[in-house]
Amino acid sequence: MQPRADWSKWAESLRRFKLDGIASWLLEAGSPLTLLGAQALYIGQPFVGGDKITSIAHMLEEQEETQAFIHYLRGEDV
Repeated sequence: MQPRADWSKWAESLRRFKLDGIASWLLEAGSPLTLLGAQALYIGQPFVGGDKITSIAHMLEEQEETQAFIHYLRGEDV
């Protein structure tokens, strides 16, 4: 799977705040709950706003895409 354009922005932001390690751990450990997280983001979108939330929710909905982002975040081959 090819890295999406948003991934580099997300990874850069997480690395800037030194949250990349915990984010990858949470995504991996919480994989059974990612679908619920995606639905919560869709529900909260009108309050938070933006296409970024939709993009994150879409990534969380797709298990393969979530795993690919975890690998991307860790600097592994996607």
